[in-house]
Amino acid sequence: MPERQRKFPFAYNLTLFGNNKVMIKATGNINEVKNGVQALFKKTVKVTQNLGRNRYATFTGIVEGVYPALFTVTPKETEYLGKTSFSYSEILCGNVKIKAV
Repeated sequence: MPERQRKFPFAYNLTLFGNNKVMIKATGNINEVKNGVQALFKKTVKVTQNLGRNRYATFTGIVEGVYPALFTVTPKETEYLGKTSFSYSEILCGNVKIKAV
């Protein structure tokens, strides 16, 4: 007798979401992100920000401030004026990617 397939509740029916098997990917916790940004303090970084609708903003800058809820990056390019601030949760969710240059 063939083994029966398990039926999942509606929210977990994987066939409804195409090839995605996991909707949200857990990459770590907020403390790991804070420690990683703290290690980049006063260093040159490349920041890629997801602006939505397949638009991205990429610039290089220096991590100037690291605070409990956010961090600030001062861009080197002249087209970006002033400091930009990002929260740690934006990195955790994947809206902002930061990489040492």
